[in-house]
Amino acid sequence: QVELAESGGGLVEVGGSLSLSCTASGRFSSIIGMGYYRRVPGKQREFVAALDSRGGINSGDSMKGRFTISGDIAKNTVVLQINNLKPEDTAAYVCGAEVIVVEGDGPKEFWGQGTQVTVSS
Repeated sequence: QVELAESGGGLVEVGGSLSLSCTASGRFSSIIGMGYYRRVPGKQREFVAALDSRGGINSGDSMKGRFTISGDIAKNTVVLQINNLKPEDTAAYVCGAEVIVVEGDGPKEFWGQGTQVTVSS
């Protein structure tokens, strides 16, 4: 019903910057919010940032400062800008969306495949 297309991952040197984008497509009524988690094997997934349909932004406590989320929920797109990358930022960054598929129904979560970011020191 809902597909999330992610792009922008890759190999970056320490101190560099990267921009990840995520676009939702499919048949649905509306999107409540979109955002990113990151995942490292053997560790708990970590919330990065999210943008809601009213423009409100939530960020993980350790993400403030270097991670900036922006976009247009009405256009089903968010962008995550990461600056001053550090080796510990190496992870799979997974886009998620909270979606009302059918108007009047409760929200459902959908997830992308994830895009790998590797920071070389």
